[in-house]
Amino acid sequence: MKSSDIVVTPTQLKFMNRAFPRTVGRGGITNRKAEGDGATPCGTHRIVGMLYRPDRLKKPADWALPIRPGDLWSDDVTDPDYNMMVKTPHKYRAETLRRADPMYDLIILTDWNWPYAVKGRGSAIFMHQWRGKGRPTAGCVAVSRRDLLWIAARIFYDTRLVIR
Repeated sequence: MKSSDIVVTPTQLKFMNRAFPRTVGRGGITNRKAEGDGATPCGTHRIVGMLYRPDRLKKPADWALPIRPGDLWSDDVTDPDYNMMVKTPHKYRAETLRRADPMYDLIILTDWNWPYAVKGRGSAIFMHQWRGKGRPTAGCVAVSRRDLLWIAARIFYDTRLVIR
C-alpha cells in the first residue's frame, strides 16, 4: 500500500492520515462482483478520472471534466459500450450522470472492470457524495460532500482506491 492510497476499511475511509465516515454498497464488500448485486468490489482500483457539475461546483482539480446534459454511464450488459460514458440519445439502459439530486455533483472514477469490460462483472465503481451517513449505495463508495471535495483536491496521479 502507498501513502497516496485511499483505503476503505470495514468501518471507515482513510486518506492522507485522516479517517472519514463512508458508506459502501447495500450488498456489502465482495470478492465476486456482478452487475446489479449492489456490492462493492474489494481490491486495488486506480483512479482514472474525475467528473463534476460545473453549474454546481467550481472545478475541483485541473484534470476534472464537466458533466454535461445528456451524459450517461452504460450499465446494460447488452450494450457494446457497457461500462463506458455515453450520451443521449442512447438505446441501451444507462445511468444519468447529471442528476437532480447532488449525489453525482462530483464523481471520482475508478478502473473497476474498465476499459475492457467483462460483461456482467459490474459497471462503474465511483466515489461520490452519499445520500446520508449509513445509507448504502448501489455498489460505489460514498462520503459526505465536504469530505469528497477535500479528498478530490488532494488526489495524485498515482492515487488508488483500495477496498479491503
